[in-house]
Amino acid sequence: MPSYSIGQAAGLLRVSPETVRRWVDAGRLPAVRNPDGTRAVDGAALAAFAKERATGLHPLPETAAATSVRNAFAGIVTAVRVDEVTAQVDIQSGPHRIVSVVTRESVEQLGIAVGVSVTARVKSTEVHVDVP
Repeated sequence: MPSYSIGQAAGLLRVSPETVRRWVDAGRLPAVRNPDGTRAVDGAALAAFAKERATGLHPLPETAAATSVRNAFAGIVTAVRVDEVTAQVDIQSGPHRIVSVVTRESVEQLGIAVGVSVTARVKSTEVHVDVP
């Protein structure tokens, strides 16, 4: 399972690293100390936190600007439902939830799983998911 540094978690949640540190210190977001003293957030825990935050349990500050991201949505995978041929991938990108249906083979080849950092690229009516 992937883990993320405080800075990486902040980027995925679209907040400052200091905000993530405060959430960790307050126990709102679990993190572990690495041997080098840095903190790491488990990908699955970060995905759950991002999903909760988007539903209003961790609301965005009133000062957050409403923006329209053009064509690319960096985020974290919050759910993957796989059947024999297709897979549904749920992505939380800041306050935005993106759902994409892709092939099962693509999910397996790209290693897409809950907690993995991805970018959803939108072209007309299609969404393409890239793993950095």
